[in-house]
Amino acid sequence: MFRWETPCQIAQTANFSCMTLTSPGLLHGPADLSPDCAARLPGLRLQLALHLLLAWPLVALGGAVLARWLGLPGWYAASAALCFLLVAGLSWLDLRQHTIHQRWGAANRVTLLRGGLIALVGGALPLAPVLDRDQSWAVAVIAIIALLLDGVDGWVARRRGLASPYGARFDMELDALLILLLCLLLCLSGEVGAWVLGLGLLRPGFILAGKLWPRLAAPLPPSQRRRVICVVQVVTLAAAATPWIESPLTSVATGAAFALLLFSFAADTVWLIHHGCRADGFE
Repeated sequence: MFRWETPCQIAQTANFSCMTLTSPGLLHGPADLSPDCAARLPGLRLQLALHLLLAWPLVALGGAVLARWLGLPGWYAASAALCFLLVAGLSWLDLRQHTIHQRWGAANRVTLLRGGLIALVGGALPLAPVLDRDQSWAVAVIAIIALLLDGVDGWVARRRGLASPYGARFDMELDALLILLLCLLLCLSGEVGAWVLGLGLLRPGFILAGKLWPRLAAPLPPSQRRRVICVVQVVTLAAAATPWIESPLTSVATGAAFALLLFSFAADTVWLIHHGCRADGFE
């Protein structure tokens, strides 16, 4: 008979070849690496640094092409490149949890490509109040492409045997960054009130809550509900940023997306309270 196990129970019984967990969370907390995995970490850092050094000018080049094509100011390329620094910072989080592999991997390259597209969305923030119809559509389409690639990196990771907690974390943080940038875009454009920023800040707030209450920092089981609601957020926010949806429908659609996300976070919080485990030990 199938028996459901909480992440705490799984962490207690699993045999990790590279990590001795001092925290039950795979995506949170410190982990002591085995000698073999510790030896791989410098190589992974070098691979990541080289990928970022290559990607950064490509983002700037993409921004320059978009600026010329859409009639945006020339400094848009610099704005996108600056936003890419946020993506670069996120890419370093929990890299040690990828040391089960020797290569940074094709799946993470796809995720980094998503990061470049997200940077192009973020580069438009200073222009939010003055974007015309075509420019708004272009930003929305870029956001949707970044969303569509969200399923590709996971598929590549599973197909090539390169899945890791690091890749999952990188992917998840980029989702949160995209949602936050779209919320900022809507707020700065005047389409929606400042309350929409609450939608984009839910994820950072949840992480902060986990720092204050370690039970909320425990890993969560996979959830189709979470994936679907994430897709709904990005599609709704991207559509709201286009001339396709006009006020007051913009506020209504965004408010509905906000309510869905609140429900999702509330469901996860309740689950963690009942099934989670402390960062300093198992329950």
